[in-house]
Amino acid sequence: MTPSAPIFIDPCLCPLCGQSNQCANEIERATGIPQPPCWCTQATFDTALLERVPSEAKGKACVCPACARPLTPSCAVTPD
Repeated sequence: MTPSAPIFIDPCLCPLCGQSNQCANEIERATGIPQPPCWCTQATFDTALLERVPSEAKGKACVCPACARPLTPSCAVTPD
């Protein structure tokens, strides 16, 4: 069995829809400019939403505010 190439996960993009996740932590890391607390510190994430995040992206990229909102049609991605 040939090992597969590592999958690149962009920490600035939502692993569900591919749009910017607006992560203040990543913005600060990239720019060096201090940011206010990230929007996600005040958000509640549904367990079903978190289960949809691909395993290779868990702990590496945050979902975006649109996907974090319950019942967002634009992010109604079904798992493979």
